[in-house]
Parts: sequence; structure tokens; C-alpha cells
Amino acid sequence: MPSFDICCLETEPELNSNVVSINVGGRIFQTTKQTLTQAGPKSLLYRLAETGSDRFVDRDPDQFSLLLSLLRSGTLPSKVKDFDLRDLIEESRFYGVESLLTSSLSDPSHLDAFALRKSSELPLNGRDTPSAIASTPFGSLHVSHGSKITSFDWSLTRKSTILTQFTAIDSLLAISPDIAAAGATDFSGLQILDLQKGRVKQVLNWENATRSGSTVQAIGSSGEFLFTSFESSRRNSNSILVYDMNTLNPVIEIARNEIFGADLDSAIPATKLRWVSGYGLLMASGSHSGLSGVSGNIKFWDIRSGNVAFELKEKVDCFADVCVSDNMNVLFKVGVSSGEVFNADLRCLGTVNNDANDNSNPWMCVENRRKVVNGKKE
Repeated sequence: MPSFDICCLETEPELNSNVVSINVGGRIFQTTKQTLTQAGPKSLLYRLAETGSDRFVDRDPDQFSLLLSLLRSGTLPSKVKDFDLRDLIEESRFYGVESLLTSSLSDPSHLDAFALRKSSELPLNGRDTPSAIASTPFGSLHVSHGSKITSFDWSLTRKSTILTQFTAIDSLLAISPDIAAAGATDFSGLQILDLQKGRVKQVLNWENATRSGSTVQAIGSSGEFLFTSFESSRRNSNSILVYDMNTLNPVIEIARNEIFGADLDSAIPATKLRWVSGYGLLMASGSHSGLSGVSGNIKFWDIRSGNVAFELKEKVDCFADVCVSDNMNVLFKVGVSSGEVFNADLRCLGTVNNDANDNSNPWMCVENRRKVVNGKKE
């Protein structure tokens, strides 16, 4: 805890013992003990609430007023825009309320989706193009570029860079503020990296039938599990492994395919993994481009049984990308041929078998009103 000055003076008991007066840089602030204790027991403000005499803190009163408003209402006042964010962050660290400031600044309700603009450009060392990005619940951010990973703190003002063994990183997942999982489609094994110390903590591999190396195609996670899609270096087998997030021990293997002959469906590894918490299912999707066009599949796995709950086989206007909205019960895709956005009701997918000969196609086009430029939709 940073040092601070508290000047204790003998005073008569206050009429209301719940009211606390604090002198910050010569300005008197009055609040309640309940408000100050919102900062948490490890904060300076909590200690001030417990002090039974007048309090003096030799800090900037204007910035203190912002943090006091944060404690009172849970949000920052509009005048915060007139202050430098880095100064406010340092002040929040002094008082021990940085976590509250983080939550306030990252509140989704403060974002206007129709008035977004570039607020800053994150500087990266070297000329390598960013290839993967991962954020943490703590507000920090990790960006892979070439063989390097640059980490930014939640204020995006401080950064650190480490060098990895990869030529380029294709999949990146933040496990904690300092630990990340990284993999590549041309490098064997999933690496668990200590970003603070710049070293490999552990390498997770998949044992396939040919005992060749196993490259990472995708990474996903839930609060409890880490999911990794592997493909053998010979590209004749693939699988999804489920690990315990705390111990990194394997829990179950699902979606294992040993490919023989021209079994195209089995040859498609999962290149996107998303946990659908409302259903307790893992969504795994992948596609393949061949002479007959692009085909793919979207499977929802029950990791408890290792079975597929339901799947979509994409042979007509396969997806260029796919995502799921848990709270809306909707699956979205961008058609690789049409460029249109489609949605499908998750609640109905278990009753639909959208094979090529099945007329019960679950996809509905979101809209068809985009501008046509030179014969192509933007």
C-alpha cells in the first residue's frame, strides 16, 4: 500500500458518527462510512473510514472527487473526460480502487455502437502484422505479431513484449493476466506461456495414431475447461481435447477422426471453438475448399458424454465465418458464396437435419438490402 499522510486532531464527537470528513489537498469532503467501505478492506479509503479522527490526505482533490463519485454511484461523472486517464489510474492505485475504476470504464452500457471511433492505436515493436488477439476479464490485452506477444495493461498505456518459439501465432487465449495459451498450424504442441517471465510453462500435445506432431487449429475455453483442436502433422487425423483449466490435465477427448481414403467430412478439423454456456455445449466449426466448392460442418458437442448434440452440414453457401449468441439463442453465419448474413434458431437445431437432400434448412437471411457496387455486394 502506498504511503500517505493522515493528520489526527482531537475533536468533539460528531453529531452523526456515520459521517466522515476528509481533507484532501486542503479541500474538505464529507461522505459516509458505507460509501468509503465500497472500496474494499484493502484500500486506503476503507482505512480512512475506520479512523476515528479527522483525516488529511496530501493528494489532488479534483481527482479524489471523481473517485468519490465512483464509490457513490458506481459510475464516473461526465467531467472525467477533462482529465488525463493515466493520472486517474495512478490516483486509483494510490487509494486502492483500481479494480472499481476498471469496471466503470469497461461497462458495455457506456458504449454507443453507432458512434464508435478510434480512440488509440496500440504500438507494436517490429514490422510483423498482428495475427491473433486475446483479452482477459481483468481488462488487459495480448496481441501476437510474428514470433512476439505484446501485452497491454487494462489502461492500454503500459506494455511488455516477449519472444516465443513460434514463427507466427494463429491461436491465442488468455488464461489469466499473466498466463496465455498459444498455438500455430505449423508448429507442434499447445504452449502455456508465462507472459510476465517470458518462458514456456508447459507444452500440451495430442497422441495420434501415427505418432506425428500435432498442430493447433483452434483454442477455446469455459470457466472450467480449456478446449484445443489438434491436427496431426501428416493431416490424416484430428481431434479435440478438453483440459481442466486449473490443472491442465486432460479430461476427455472428443471428435477424434482417423482419416482413411477420401472421407472429406472427417478430414475437416475444427478451426473455431466456442463454449455455449446456456446449453452446456461446445460449438466446433470447420470448413474445406475443394474442386466442388466450400463445404463444412458445425457441431455442438456434449463434453460430458463425448457425443454430438446436433450438427449442421454446410454444402450450399457454406460459412465464411460463424458465431453464436448465447443469450439470443441464435447461430449466425456469413455465406461464403452469397456474402449474406444468416441466422438459425438454436432451440430448433436439434430437430433439423440439414443434409443436402433435406428441405428443412434452418438458415434465414437477416437482410438483403446492402449496396451493390460493380455487381458485388459490399
